[in-house]
Amino acid sequence: MTRKNTVHVRMAAILAAALSIAFASSARAAQVGSPAPAFHGTDSNSKTQSLDEYRGKFVVLEWHNHDCPYTMKHYESGNMQSLQKQWTAKGVVWLTIISSAPGTQGYVDAAAENAYMKKMGAKPTAAVLDPSGAIGHLYGAKTTPNMFIIDPNGKLIYAGAIDDHATTDASDIPSSKNYVSAALTEAMAGQPVQTAYTRPYGCSVKYAQ
Repeated sequence: MTRKNTVHVRMAAILAAALSIAFASSARAAQVGSPAPAFHGTDSNSKTQSLDEYRGKFVVLEWHNHDCPYTMKHYESGNMQSLQKQWTAKGVVWLTIISSAPGTQGYVDAAAENAYMKKMGAKPTAAVLDPSGAIGHLYGAKTTPNMFIIDPNGKLIYAGAIDDHATTDASDIPSSKNYVSAALTEAMAGQPVQTAYTRPYGCSVKYAQ
């Protein structure tokens, strides 16, 4: 075998391995229409949060990074807090999840997260600290924000962006279609979710390397 052919074979092997890893990761990640992966984690008040304990309720998962400009768009405008208050008042469980690893953008300890939520007037059911990235990888969370909705039967019914304006400009919010509100409105009315998956936008989740 010539050197050129050897290089091609090696490159093909590397590519095949990369594709295999990507496929395996995708296969493990949460899929719309399938049961949502069970998880448990510790929240900012040192309480264990488990998906199983909310069986029978709609659950929203919101991936969060307070230093991300896309996250700041929705918090500094009050949009995210408004959504949290609106839907938790209707019995929806809202879990903010922080998968930033120690030393990366957006990492917080419990005290810092509680101080942030108080300052911003955030009203999730709980803020789950996920510094290992275990929950984030389980759901394939890619960006902050990245939104997921689970129905009372434990099925994932929405995954993707918070809305249809992938910008950091808060002035876009009033004219945006909010996919989370649309999906919850439809599902709670017993209707199928018309837009069940969208491409999430924002900063990449800062997982441990």
